[in-house]
Amino acid sequence: MKNISIIILTLISSFSFAQEKEQLLALKKANNYVYEANNLVNEDDFVSAEMAYRKAISEQPTSVAGIYNLGNSYYKKGNYEEALYRHQQAVKNAVSKTEKHKAFHNIGNILMQNKKCKEAVEAYKNALRNNPADDETRYNLGLAKACAEQQKDQEDQNKDDENKDNKDDQENKENEDKKDKEGEDKEDKKDEGDKDKKEGDDKKDEEGKPKDEKEDKGKGEDDKKKDQQKPKPQPGQLSPQQIKSLLEAMNNQEKKVQEKINAEKQKGVKIKTEKDW
Repeated sequence: MKNISIIILTLISSFSFAQEKEQLLALKKANNYVYEANNLVNEDDFVSAEMAYRKAISEQPTSVAGIYNLGNSYYKKGNYEEALYRHQQAVKNAVSKTEKHKAFHNIGNILMQNKKCKEAVEAYKNALRNNPADDETRYNLGLAKACAEQQKDQEDQNKDDENKDNKDDQENKENEDKKDKEGEDKEDKKDEGDKDKKEGDDKKDEEGKPKDEKEDKGKGEDDKKKDQQKPKPQPGQLSPQQIKSLLEAMNNQEKKVQEKINAEKQKGVKIKTEKDW
């Protein structure tokens, strides 16, 4: 039983040793690829350098050196999106404050290039938390704060301008509506004036004079003409009407006289009466 235990411990130790040896070998290969890639970057052979860095990461996925240096190579070529991704990977895999400080510092630089000043401030702060003595990081933090403040002022100004434009548009719309309403009121008044004018014109003749006045004037002229046609009595003469009245009076007088004569004649004649039995 004791021998079996010894054998098991020996096997476990051998396995652990072999595994550790394999990891050391992979780390060595990864470091070699990183070294190769760094030289290729210096020779401006970015394509070959990228392949070497990827081989290093494949051999040792948690190798911060390979990921970090690959991110730096992307940064130098202006591929900030890929560079940011690689440095964020480096932060996750970093085990020392030095590795974290470098990764956060470079993340801040990438964000500044992308004009994301507010986010860069936080990245530089994280870098200083891991290495408060880095003056370069502190200087970059000051630049990031000034940039973030400027962007904030610009955003506030843009917001104020937008609100002002909206207010101006609203006022312009209200003024246009007011003008349209005033125009409609003027049109209504004009239509009423045209209607009154038309009614007034209907009451006028072709000469522009009121028809009623003309009619009254015409009627007066007709009466005047009739009066002119009537024979006017001349001085010392009787008018036909006066002659007519005089003749009627004479006839009436004559009739009365004749009736009186007849009445007296009848007085002298006796009338016989008949007897009744």
